[in-house]
Amino acid sequence: MRSIRVRIGVLGLALVAGLSAPATASAAEAAPAPTVEEQRLDRAVPQEILRRAGFDTVAPEFARALGTARSYAQARHIVVREASVLWRRAVDRAQGRGPAGGDLSRDDDRPLYWARLGMTREVRLWEPKFGLGEARRAGLLDALEQASRGQTSIRYAAGVRRVLVTGFDPFTLDRDVRISNPSGASALALDGTVIETERGPARVETAVFPVRWADFTRGTVERTLRPYLPEVDLFTTVSQGRVGRFDVERTNGAWRGGFGDNDNIGPTETIPVTDPASQPQWTTTTLPYSKIVAADTGRFPVYDNTSVTEIPAGGTQAVVRPEGPTPGSTARAGGGGDYLSNEIAYRATLLRDRLGLRDVVPGGHVHTPVLQFGAGNTTQVTDPEFVRNRLDIIAQVRSILVTAVEGAGS
Repeated sequence: MRSIRVRIGVLGLALVAGLSAPATASAAEAAPAPTVEEQRLDRAVPQEILRRAGFDTVAPEFARALGTARSYAQARHIVVREASVLWRRAVDRAQGRGPAGGDLSRDDDRPLYWARLGMTREVRLWEPKFGLGEARRAGLLDALEQASRGQTSIRYAAGVRRVLVTGFDPFTLDRDVRISNPSGASALALDGTVIETERGPARVETAVFPVRWADFTRGTVERTLRPYLPEVDLFTTVSQGRVGRFDVERTNGAWRGGFGDNDNIGPTETIPVTDPASQPQWTTTTLPYSKIVAADTGRFPVYDNTSVTEIPAGGTQAVVRPEGPTPGSTARAGGGGDYLSNEIAYRATLLRDRLGLRDVVPGGHVHTPVLQFGAGNTTQVTDPEFVRNRLDIIAQVRSILVTAVEGAGS
């Protein structure tokens, strides 16, 4: 997800705001229109993806369940329950449990993405008889997002090492609505699994994040990761990067470059964080990058990417620095660019540092190769090469985790 902008819809109006709003909505608080992201749902490709995975019934069944709610408390219970079921269903499908639901390969992350949008649209348009004010609707949407992304189901068992991995939704969907994101597919394939390493077993827990600037501004990364970073032995954020290669991003920059997100919004600004007075321009990986790069982890080459873009101290023009930032410079792009992949890496590693874990918990960002369709496929939602590429990327992410856990202990 390199240098590739979230319209702030109702979801962006409150972080956990739902519980204090009045129960009755006024005429001025009518249900909002679907977001730009939700409006793509009616295209032929998303509908085909849902149908071929058996996820086309998710939103209708959710709407029926939601319609039985007679209070806000009941509605919230239904939302959390059904969103949690969706996450578990997507994980089970990816890991070979239960019915496939159709002929779409099990490793596909797209059914979860499109089914979630069907659910959020139902909540956004819902007008219950008991009334639903703006803040409470935002609270339901927030609860749905968290539960359906695995952000509230992270659990670690005693006696094993603990690894935390994050992925992303598909993005650049107006360029090609068929797009899948191998980082999200990796999250589904790895959630709750145990990997065997030379240092013993390690349990992997995962979560998926939206490609929306507004969610990051509201602190979704910090809220999700803060309870777990002090407990884990290693973490890595993962996203889709360059064609044909993995990158371990050495340095992350405090800058948003303005590329449009899944709601076609693109701010250009310093990454907004709490306590901006102490905000650094750069953060760095503490993953064992030299060991990861040297290991045979799969068919794609893996690089230690040290390049950044900066405005040098005393300067006014941005320049590329292949070996990393210079003292006193201002960030304009980290190794992972200036989009949300750089931002999640920046936020996660800044949180690590602010929690006093820099020398305790190895963590950083890994970019996967771009997931490509087979030659000549410009219309089909899948093909054998597409599936092979995604499976190989998932397998290599797993292998990189094994190497990282082993390398962090030496």
